[in-house]
Amino acid sequence: MTKTMKRWTLENIAVGAPLSLTETAVPTPARGEVLVRVKAVSLNYRDKLVRETGMGLPIQFPFVPASDMAGVVEAVGDDVARFFVGDRVISTFHPGWIDDKPLGDARNPPYKTLGGFYPGVLSEYVAMPQDWLVSAPTSLDDAEASTLPCAGLTAWFALVERGKIKPGDRVLVQGTGGVALFGLQIAAAQGAEVFVTSSGPEKLARAKALGAHHGIDRNTNDWVEEVYRLTDDRGIDHVIEIAGGPNFAQSLKAVAPHGRISVIGVLEGFDISGPAAPLLLKSPVVQGISVGHRRSLEDFVRAVDSIALKPVIDHRYVFGEAPAAFDHLDRGAFGKIVIEL
Repeated sequence: MTKTMKRWTLENIAVGAPLSLTETAVPTPARGEVLVRVKAVSLNYRDKLVRETGMGLPIQFPFVPASDMAGVVEAVGDDVARFFVGDRVISTFHPGWIDDKPLGDARNPPYKTLGGFYPGVLSEYVAMPQDWLVSAPTSLDDAEASTLPCAGLTAWFALVERGKIKPGDRVLVQGTGGVALFGLQIAAAQGAEVFVTSSGPEKLARAKALGAHHGIDRNTNDWVEEVYRLTDDRGIDHVIEIAGGPNFAQSLKAVAPHGRISVIGVLEGFDISGPAAPLLLKSPVVQGISVGHRRSLEDFVRAVDSIALKPVIDHRYVFGEAPAAFDHLDRGAFGKIVIEL
């Protein structure tokens, strides 16, 4: 008899589009593929956008959402040499982007990712090419490991791979979501002076407990003026820009001359805007970050084990609670939301 599995699927794209728990055959790994028994899936804000808008992607229905998972290799196809049955693995967000520049060109920017262009991973089993996977860190459990491929790597790629962060740099992260808290922890581990903007004293206290040096309540302060005060007008060497939209103008004001702004989020809009004067006079590097390549994820995994970084998980849901996990994603979280199988 054919072995079956359960998976969560969408039949259409819309705000509040229902998730359905469906049953299908367990895939057989083809040549060069591995079959992974999924142990944990972490959600990203992007999963909400894909579910609600499709993000212009060629979605194929029934569509399995989510891009980030940790699991165990259950079986391997012919010519698989990177993994063996029993190995713990995590997914890569950009399949096929091994190193250097991503696949794509000026007319067609690279955006062939899991949980979008490719089917997602909110399923009991997934089969995929061996090159789409990375060995999981030995120091993390499956839920923690599942948070690395998108949120964790995004922060690492911005600060370390592209940003070349060094001790003493002033780093500002906006908010207390998954990418922001990874950015906080990575920057602190690199010896940076970390600033966090968020709403309310409770979140800021928790951010300081994770290693932030300064907490700025954006509900009660002009956060740029507070940055000027705390830095004696020197500004921030590296801004992790999470909000996007018109908030980019604030990041331009806060950044130090010849500093760096990593544009990561679009919470306030996809069209960023800001004044030309600080852009011209300060000459900051403005870099867009679309997660990162496999080699950098492998570097990040080694660093996680080396520095004992522990991802912040707001809540762990069980597989049958996937709709509740997406509701939590819609409300916002302190850190990551994970679905365990």
